[in-house]
Amino acid sequence: MDKTTAVWDSNALTVGAEMPELVVGPISRATLALFAGASNDHHPIHIDIDYAKAAGFNDVFVHGMLVMAYLGRALTEAVPPSRVKHYQSRFLAITQLYETLLCSGRVTELVAFNGEACARLELSVKNTDGQVKITGSALVALV
Repeated sequence: MDKTTAVWDSNALTVGAEMPELVVGPISRATLALFAGASNDHHPIHIDIDYAKAAGFNDVFVHGMLVMAYLGRALTEAVPPSRVKHYQSRFLAITQLYETLLCSGRVTELVAFNGEACARLELSVKNTDGQVKITGSALVALV
């Protein structure tokens, strides 16, 4: 079951403020099949255990773009999508089936962008063992 701890108050966007954490998972085979259909990413490494084993893996693994989408969801549940000026991420580790992910972020600085007051965020996705799957950043308008 997915859950977000709270909605982020724009007045709380100060350096060091923590974005509400989004917890997703455990990620099942059904989730991978649904994401494959929605994204049109039917690469067999994500849905065919025989293919994954032939490629040297123990099982299929989660689409990196699904993990990135969860991080984007955490961001847009914390601030309205219209306030997101920039979002980027970097893939660091494979996410295995049945992992639960913790999507989080924090404000690293307050900046002006095109004359608008903004907050720069550092973002990450980790599993419950603390392994970092994705890091990223975002720039969001304060109002």
